[in-house]
Amino acid sequence: FQEAASPMMEQMVYFHDHTMMILLIITVMVGYVMLSLCWNKQLNRNLLDGQKIETAWTILPVFVLIMIAMPSLRLLYLMDEVSEPSITMKTVGHQWYWSYEYSDFNHIEFDSYMVPESDLEKGMFRLLEVDNRVVLPMQAQVRILVTAADVLHSWTVPSLGVKVDATPGRINQTSFFMNRPGLFYGQCSEICGANHSFMPITIESVKTKTFINWIQKMSEASLG
Repeated sequence: FQEAASPMMEQMVYFHDHTMMILLIITVMVGYVMLSLCWNKQLNRNLLDGQKIETAWTILPVFVLIMIAMPSLRLLYLMDEVSEPSITMKTVGHQWYWSYEYSDFNHIEFDSYMVPESDLEKGMFRLLEVDNRVVLPMQAQVRILVTAADVLHSWTVPSLGVKVDATPGRINQTSFFMNRPGLFYGQCSEICGANHSFMPITIESVKTKTFINWIQKMSEASLG
C-alpha cells in the first residue's frame, strides 16, 4: 500500500494487517497438520470418531469469521458516510481527461490533462503529472461528486483510500479527510478506452490559508 494520507486509509491498512495475521495463523496450522499427516504412519482407532473435536472445529471458524466481519462492516459504513463536508468538488470523466468544478464557488472549473513526457521537468512523475492540479485544504472534510460525460471511468486515489465509479447519467459521491500536506497521485482504474492509462489525478493538499489564496486567484482569473 501507499503511505496513508487519510484516517480512512489508515483504518483500511490496519484491517488488512488484521486479516492477514488471521490468515497466516490458519495457514500455518493447516500446513502443520497436513505435513504431520504425511509423515505420521501411526493409526489410532479412537481418532476415527470424535464428536467433541468436530464440534470445536465447526464453532471455531464462526468466531474467526466474526473477528473479520465486524471491523469490515464498520469500515464499509464509515466509507459510505458523508457528514457535514467543508467543501464540495465535482469531477467529470472524459475520454481521456478529468474536469473539475468547485461547487461552493462561482466560475471555478478547469480541465486536467496529463503532462506529455516531452514536457516533464526534473522531479515530475511520468504518466502521473497533470497540467492543472486539484488543490484542496488539509484537515477538512471534502465531498467529491463523480460522474462521466461519455463512458465509464473510475476516480481513484490510493493513498486517500478513494475509488469512485464515474458513470454517465449518474452522480456518485464520497468523502475524504487529508491529515497532512503533500501531493497525492491517482489514475482512472476503469478500462475506459485506448487512453485509459493516461488519465492521471494529482491532488495537492495545502493549508487552509493557501487554499483561500488559490481560490481568490482562480476567481480573479475567471472574471478577468
